[in-house]
Amino acid sequence: MVSFAATEEQEMIVDSVRDFAREQLRNVMREADDSGDIPADIIETGWGLGIVPALIPEQYGGFAGEYSAVTGALVGEELAYGDLAGAVYLLSPLSVAIPILLGGTEEQKHEYLPRFAADTFVPATAALIEPRITYDPMDMYTTAVKDGDVYLLNGAKAYVPLAASAGMMLVWAKEGDTTQGFLVDLGAAGITIGEREKNMGIKGLPTYKVRFQDVHVSPKCKLGGEAGVDFETMLDHSRVAMSALAVGVGKAALEYAMTYAKEREAFGAPIATRQAIAFMLAEMQTDLDGGRLLVWEAAWRLDQGLEATREARLAKTFMDDTALMCGDRSVQILGGHGYIRDHPVELWLRNARAFGVLDGLAMV
Repeated sequence: MVSFAATEEQEMIVDSVRDFAREQLRNVMREADDSGDIPADIIETGWGLGIVPALIPEQYGGFAGEYSAVTGALVGEELAYGDLAGAVYLLSPLSVAIPILLGGTEEQKHEYLPRFAADTFVPATAALIEPRITYDPMDMYTTAVKDGDVYLLNGAKAYVPLAASAGMMLVWAKEGDTTQGFLVDLGAAGITIGEREKNMGIKGLPTYKVRFQDVHVSPKCKLGGEAGVDFETMLDHSRVAMSALAVGVGKAALEYAMTYAKEREAFGAPIATRQAIAFMLAEMQTDLDGGRLLVWEAAWRLDQGLEATREARLAKTFMDDTALMCGDRSVQILGGHGYIRDHPVELWLRNARAFGVLDGLAMV
């Protein structure tokens, strides 16, 4: 039976993240979108909440009793409600830490995970998406081929967050017939980081194309050692994370549009009383609530060690559409005001478009 009662620990971290997201992250959302940079003090404040250590068990340097995807989903929703770019920025280290926690060898866990309990932000990132129209995470063009006592990594990735500043990257590549992860030092020879990408949304998050040409990777840096990892499970965790972020963006758009509709009057009455507007708001709320339940169910199944691929895919597919719908409807409800930058709904619409085209930017 799925329980919807949050633990005391979950309530504490979600409350602190909610306050940070609404009072600080939201306040720099427009500035970050215009300048392309999130203020460093905001990142350090967010890091100081202990979001990453809160998901890492004590034995590996964190302060979680045990890892919980549900906790991660709750945190992701609140962060994205504040700002999606800031949320992905702060969660980027988890795209490395969580795969190590879930699939790394004991040696890898003890070597790498304590690094994420540092007092200052740890720039780390993962590279999944490839700049190809035929991109398929289960059949990568980026390859890792064993050559003597090293792996040779070749290929290209796109939409890699923080690549220019990160010290460590988890690169997903094809080894034989499976997709496996490789921990790479970004100072290694053969890695070329391209210019920062110019994206439609999440403009406060720096993303890059990265090329790999005969990059030497030690076998001890293959995630999970010789046995490797179950990549589908890793994708499930990423789908849950991205779905939770989509709930946060959709909720932000809905609440703003609802407040506007209650305050904006036309022909002597709030436009929220007009049937067309009321129906749009009702559909947004209904789909968001349903999507949130899909996310929670998938996360709960992951925590229970149950098969969750179907549930994670359903949550991701549904929330990709729902976040975009909420962004679009919020612009419609504001009418001409929705298309100008005096209101944030156009920003949320641009950000929501990312969910249907980007994969693997976050993990919980």
